[in-house]
Amino acid sequence: MSNLRELQNGSDIRGVALNTDPNLPVNLSEKEVYDLARAFAAWLRRKLKKKDLTVAVGRDSRLSGPSLSQAVDDGLIFDGVDVLDTGLSSTPAMFMATVFDEVNADGAIMLTASHMPENRNGMKFFYKGGGLDAKDVTEIIDIAIKEDFEHLSGGSLTGYDLMKIYAEHLRNLISERIDSDSDKPLEGLHIVVDAGNGAGGFFATQILAPLGANIEGSQFLNPDGSFPNHIPNPENKEAMNSLVEAVKKNHADLGLIFDTDVDRSSAVDENGNPIGGNDLVALAALLASRAHPNLTVVTDSVTSDELKDFLEKKGIHQHRFKRGYRNVINEAKRLCDEGEDAALAIETSGHAAFADNYFLDDGAYLAAQIVVEAASQSISDLISELKHPAMTEDFRLPVSEKAFRAYGEQVIEDLKNFARESETIELVEPNYEGARIRFTTPYGKGWALIRVSLHESLLPVHLESDQPEAAAYMAKELLEFLSQYPSLDLNDLRDYIADNSNE
Repeated sequence: MSNLRELQNGSDIRGVALNTDPNLPVNLSEKEVYDLARAFAAWLRRKLKKKDLTVAVGRDSRLSGPSLSQAVDDGLIFDGVDVLDTGLSSTPAMFMATVFDEVNADGAIMLTASHMPENRNGMKFFYKGGGLDAKDVTEIIDIAIKEDFEHLSGGSLTGYDLMKIYAEHLRNLISERIDSDSDKPLEGLHIVVDAGNGAGGFFATQILAPLGANIEGSQFLNPDGSFPNHIPNPENKEAMNSLVEAVKKNHADLGLIFDTDVDRSSAVDENGNPIGGNDLVALAALLASRAHPNLTVVTDSVTSDELKDFLEKKGIHQHRFKRGYRNVINEAKRLCDEGEDAALAIETSGHAAFADNYFLDDGAYLAAQIVVEAASQSISDLISELKHPAMTEDFRLPVSEKAFRAYGEQVIEDLKNFARESETIELVEPNYEGARIRFTTPYGKGWALIRVSLHESLLPVHLESDQPEAAAYMAKELLEFLSQYPSLDLNDLRDYIADNSNE
C-alpha cells in the first residue's frame, strides 16, 4: 500500500490512478480507496454514533472511476454499510444525497480529481454536516493506517439514479425563481453548455432543455475521461475560448462551462465576453445580494482593487481572505456565527458557496442562479460598471530550499517590514495570506500579492495595475528586494523586465 499521508491534498484525497507515465507510478489504486472507504465508514460511525449506515458513492467521468468506485463499494459493504452507487455524478449532488429526504444518506464519497490530468483521481467525503475538513481527512487516514476498521455484516449494494433527483431539484429552483406559470419558463432563451466531457452534461439535457431552453451548439456533453477536446476547467484559456466561439457561432444568449465534477462553473455573456475571475465574483455577489441586502462576500486573496470598489458602490462588503475553497467557506461560516451576513463564499477559480445552499460549492447551483437572471435581462448589463486592471501578470518563483515553506514565510515577513519603511510601496492591511503591497507614484494604482504555495516549492507573485506601462517598473521594484535571497529563482522575473522595460 502506498503512503496514504502523501495522498492528502487539504480536504481531498488526490493521487495517480492510471499508469500512463513511467515517472508517475500509481499510488491511488483499488487497495488505497478500499482501505480509505472502510476508514470513512469507521469515522462516520463514531461521528454520528450510529451503527447502521447508508453511504452514497459516485464518480466523475475519469477512466479509472469504475474500478475505483467498485473498490469503494466493496470496502463499505465489507464493513456492513448499505451502499447507494450513483454512478456518474457531480460532487455537489453527492452532498445533496445527505440532504434529500428521499435519499437520506448518512454520508457520501465522490471519486474525482477535479480538473487534473486524466491519469489522476481522488476522493471527497461528505456527511450531513457538509464536506469534511482537512483534519477530518487526516483522521480517516490515521484509521486506515492503523487498520482501526469496524467490520460488520449486513452491507448491501443498490444502484441509485441520484442525478435524476438532483436535476429535478435544480429545475424546480429555476422555475420557482422565475415565477412563471409556464412549464417552459426558459422558452426563447438560447444557452450553450460546455461540459468538457466531464459530469456536467446533465445541466443541458436534464435541466435547461426540459425547461424550454434552446441548447443548440452545446458541446462536449458526453462523458469521456480522456478529455479529448480540452481540459474541463473554467480557468483554462483554451476551454473558455472554446465556449466563447460556440456562443458567438450560435448567437446564444448565454454560455455556461463546468469543471469535471461540476463544483465550479463560469459563464460567457451574450456578446461573447468571458465572465470568470473578478467578473464572476461580482456577478455572484449581486445575485446573492438580492436576498441579502447587507451582504458580506468572502473571497480569495487575489481579487482586484477594482472589484472591491465595484462591490462597495453596490453596498456589498468584501472580506478578502485566503485561497482555497474550504478556507473561504469556513471563514464565511465563522462570520455568520458572529452575526455578519456573509451569505456568499467564492473564489476567482469558480468555487461559489451560497449560505442559501448549505454553503455547498456547487457550480450547477451558481449556473442556475445565472440562468434565472438571464431569463429577465442580459448578464452583461449587471456588471457593466466593473472596471478592469490595465495589466495583470503572474510569476511562479521556485524555491530551492527543502524547507521551502519556512523560507518563503521569512521572505514574506521581511517584505512586510520593508514595506512599512519604504517610500515607494506600502503594506495593505488587513490581509490574511502572504503579503499584499500597494505601489505608489509613478506606478499608478498598482499592487502585488506574494504568497507561499500550498503544495509546491514556489512563491507565486501576482501583479496588477491600472497603467499597462507600470508592470516592468513594479517587477523591477520587487526584483531589487528579492535579489537578496539566493534560494529564489528569479529568472522569469528578470526575463519579463528585460522584455518589457523601456530603459
